[in-house]
Amino acid sequence: MKPGALTISLAVALALGGMLVGAMLGVTSTDPLRLLSAITSTDPSSNDVLLAWRVQRVVGAFLVGACLAMAGVIYQGAFRNPLAEPFLLGSSAGGALGAVFAILLPWPWLSAVGLPVMAFVGAWGATLLVLGISRAARIEDAAGMLLVGIALAALLGALRSAVTLVLADESVSLRALVSWTLGGLQSPTGTTLWTFAALTALCLVASLALARKLDILGFGEATAATMGVDVGRFLTLALTVAAFATGLAVAWGGVLAFVGLIVPHAVRWWIGERHAPLLLHSALVGGGFLAVFDGISRSVLAPSEIPLGLLTSLIGAPFFLFLLVRRYR
Repeated sequence: MKPGALTISLAVALALGGMLVGAMLGVTSTDPLRLLSAITSTDPSSNDVLLAWRVQRVVGAFLVGACLAMAGVIYQGAFRNPLAEPFLLGSSAGGALGAVFAILLPWPWLSAVGLPVMAFVGAWGATLLVLGISRAARIEDAAGMLLVGIALAALLGALRSAVTLVLADESVSLRALVSWTLGGLQSPTGTTLWTFAALTALCLVASLALARKLDILGFGEATAATMGVDVGRFLTLALTVAAFATGLAVAWGGVLAFVGLIVPHAVRWWIGERHAPLLLHSALVGGGFLAVFDGISRSVLAPSEIPLGLLTSLIGAPFFLFLLVRRYR
């Protein structure tokens, strides 16, 4: 379908519908009318605290899903690799390692820098490392680059576990930290939620600014260079934006696999390859997608939660295998 007002309207409807379903699910399910009453009520005594918390959680899930979907689109365009995504390239693992350092190291300057910044540094460093190793080894095919990313993700995951075991103490809940690394969505509130939303919007604006050159890069680096694109500089910029989006998602959502793979592919089959509409539609659909899955993770084994990363992996791993088989057949 050609992207336009109709597809945007459908994507917005999917996003709002996903958030509504996510807000209705939980330890105690609710209906849309009660949810609307709790949101719009001006009387604090009649405002349902549980629903108020749940709505903020759903918005947080939406923003995490949007960031991962945008990062997936950028990685796939920058590497010209339809199987690239933050988890498989090691970016999520790098972001998680940086975030664990921010949580566990008792350094005042590190606390001032904050968890999102450390997550970005880790994601960006891991992405550049995958690119550097691939170029040094003269790996040009998609499968080879993915193998580098998977190996690096395993190494960074082992380092994260070692750091956690060495540095965690009574002041930090080891169980909570392990749950977060499996995909434990945080619930940003107040100023934090608005900051997260603003940063996500900034990522979207920056991503859309990259869209035209990502389209050109799809013809190959040599062709892009003849069309006036400074490929090296552009790739550094594109990977920085993707790593920033990944760092935001990791900071508030932990390690969530395959969201950046499933959503861009589904949207690409729907509206085509052009990156500007692909980024916008993927952000909306990815946010709604993760809001629904977060609601499922809170309701299936209530009052316990299933780590969100387990659910995305259960869906994403078979989807990745399907794409891999389809590509090589």
